[in-house]
Amino acid sequence: MSPEQRELWGRVCQLWEQSRDRDRTVIGAAIHPQYVGWDMSAEFPHDKEAAIASVTDDTPALQNYELFAHSVQIYDHMVGVVHYSYRATVQPGGAPPVAVTGKWTEVYLRQNNDWKMIAVSGRPNPSPQEHPPNADAAT
Repeated sequence: MSPEQRELWGRVCQLWEQSRDRDRTVIGAAIHPQYVGWDMSAEFPHDKEAAIASVTDDTPALQNYELFAHSVQIYDHMVGVVHYSYRATVQPGGAPPVAVTGKWTEVYLRQNNDWKMIAVSGRPNPSPQEHPPNADAAT
């Protein structure tokens, strides 16, 4: 990766760490006011406030995570697109920890030498309980 690509990947990692800390103000400052994202598990895209709420409020707390960069591209030093997969453990309130994995794409705009998230798309992988082995096999 180039230094610029490493900087952007660092921003992605920083946002995950901020999500673990659950600080609405810090997370909100990292997201562009016109942000629109789409968790492909949802019926419709979501706005900035929904993005902030998705990692704060009453959502399961992020305990630990690993991120795996697959592509980090920067266009004209202004727009960055990052494709990555993740493995994480979340802690739902009053329930045992849950392991999750998924694939994610994030789009950033450089403003005043800072990367602002402007869009995301992706989804968690189905859990083994949702799709047991051979569930789609013909009988």
